Amino acid sequence: MFNSLTDLTNPTGGDWGERLLNTVASKTIRYLFTQSESVEVFVQCNPSSKLLQGSIDSFKMRGRGLIIRGDFRAEELSFQTDAVVIDFSNVLRGKLTLKQPTQAIAQVTLSEASINQAFKAELVKKRLLNLSLPALKDISGGELVSFEAMQLQLLPNNRVRISAKADLSNGELVPISLSATIAIERRRRLVFCNPKFEADTVPESQWKISETLSYALAPILDRMVDLERFDLDGITMRLNRLETQGKQLIFSGYAQIERIPTRTPI
Repeated sequence: MFNSLTDLTNPTGGDWGERLLNTVASKTIRYLFTQSESVEVFVQCNPSSKLLQGSIDSFKMRGRGLIIRGDFRAEELSFQTDAVVIDFSNVLRGKLTLKQPTQAIAQVTLSEASINQAFKAELVKKRLLNLSLPALKDISGGELVSFEAMQLQLLPNNRVRISAKADLSNGELVPISLSATIAIERRRRLVFCNPKFEADTVPESQWKISETLSYALAPILDRMVDLERFDLDGITMRLNRLETQGKQLIFSGYAQIERIPTRTPI
């Protein structure tokens, strides 16, 4: 399975076990993603002889360009565990298994471009189609609306600007524009707080209906942007904070690792 497995398992140096574990862990984790540009794993174990008993001081992982569940891209995903106990006999078989759960400090970086690409995913688009908004009935004569052409722009101080097109049941197409502050709710869900209608890009004749739709869109997004989509089998993430930095959105928190996920790509 590994080109240099024979060399790695020949204990001629004190770090042979760490090199073997790095190789096994990197290949195991890489298989968890639909696609990845790079996945690096680093094991810290001092003295290295503890590894034979499955005891590891720290386990670091850093991945770039990760495609998760086929449509969701993370520019970077990294974590560093507390002390870990593994089954080293399984490492010699090319498998990575934990003997007990552990926690890790985690960070996820999303780009503005990847967020907008995620809005094109079928899983996301279908949740923005044929929505019932009773407030529209007096304005347009119908209640159904579909939001299309979603675009999000990251702004300083954890703010975003969102534009879209609202397709009404009477055939009218209404431009949508709003800004909001993004925050974390229940340590895992992204919410859009204090939405503000941005009239500058909307024709004056459509201000009233656009404002109604803009304020209606924020709570709709609240219900659908759940970061559990970035969870892997056996790994649950909990977030402490977020920050917009230029064209990037950075989340930090911790991961509860119950087991190393299976090798089935997602």
